Amino acid sequence: MKTSNLSKFNNAFYKPGRNAIIRSFWYLINLIFFRSCLITNSFIKKKLLKLFGAKIGANLVLKPNVNIKYPWNLEIGNNVWIGESVWLDSLNKITIDDNVCISQGAFLLCGSHDYKKESFDLITKPIYLEEGTWICAKAIVSPGVRCKSHSVLSLGSIATRDLEKYTIYQGNPAKPVRNRIINE
Repeated sequence: MKTSNLSKFNNAFYKPGRNAIIRSFWYLINLIFFRSCLITNSFIKKKLLKLFGAKIGANLVLKPNVNIKYPWNLEIGNNVWIGESVWLDSLNKITIDDNVCISQGAFLLCGSHDYKKESFDLITKPIYLEEGTWICAKAIVSPGVRCKSHSVLSLGSIATRDLEKYTIYQGNPAKPVRNRIINE
């Protein structure tokens, strides 16, 4: 079996969007204010995200222990709820429209690797959550996925392709199981 040499890994084309000093400072802020269970004030967290370049709407609720890779790649609308232990791996842009819920332990992963190349190149693609989307607890949204209006990715499911509007998805990979009907 051939072993890979770490020096052959190729991430030369990836640009994180900020210099190493700002990324290091963000790492500390993320650790103290976001990944901590001690700071629960969403107002403070919202101000810090904006300071680092995130675009944030009104009424954002950020629960404790949320991990955010790069806030400058985040655009979050109004009335968004992000639950405990959510990971926003924003190596690329993550857009979250209004009235979205991301439940506990969900992962939005913008990055992966090209396993077909010995250099294991980093691949990043944006994620888009349209209005009214619900990403349930422990669900995973893969790079490049668009969750269309009012779609639901159910508990522990993995979205590897776009989710159609007003549809509930389940499984690995997630498949449509029924329509979402909203009673008003």
